[in-house]
Amino acid sequence: MTSFKSKRLVLTALMALGTAASLSGCFPVVAAGAAGGALVATDRRSAGIQLVDQEIELKANKALRNSPLEPAHIDVTSYNRRVLLTGEVPTDQAKQQAAQLVSGVENVGSVVNELEVGFNASLTQRSSDAVITGRIKASFVDAKDLSASAFKVVTENGVVYLMGRVTQREADRATDIARSISGVQRVVQIFDIVDDAHLMQQDAPKPATQ
Repeated sequence: MTSFKSKRLVLTALMALGTAASLSGCFPVVAAGAAGGALVATDRRSAGIQLVDQEIELKANKALRNSPLEPAHIDVTSYNRRVLLTGEVPTDQAKQQAAQLVSGVENVGSVVNELEVGFNASLTQRSSDAVITGRIKASFVDAKDLSASAFKVVTENGVVYLMGRVTQREADRATDIARSISGVQRVVQIFDIVDDAHLMQQDAPKPATQ
């Protein structure tokens, strides 16, 4: 009974966070900063790279806000200096301009431009996307053969984008889980694939310094 209640609490919390994130472009960055200690302890990125990714998101969002791209709806997600752009813009030109702006942000390694040309998604659609994201994250937590903290999940119009530093087995397993969630239209992998030996070396205890 305790285990069931715990899983329900995890799912509820994740869905609530996802809904808030979909309604405020700045929230994911603020939340990451507030929980920085936990992220450093469990994330496969180094503490330095996590901070760089947060700075990239802040600077990219600022650059986009100060640009003449309105009424665009653009979400910026940075993982290991690879930046994912999702959302909607009014024209193909605006899509390219957004990518160029973000490419010019300090420390950006590459840009994955998944912006769609069309009208901005409705609040109902964004809420649905947030629920999908929450369910996927909760399913990753429930999976005994995955490290949920190794993944970042972004959902836009039913399309799920998965990011993270993972093995090929983990990538395939996470993709299968995401595809099984109701409402998911397709899953896009944006992974940094590493081998098991690399992960074992990374997770090995560090020798104490004198």
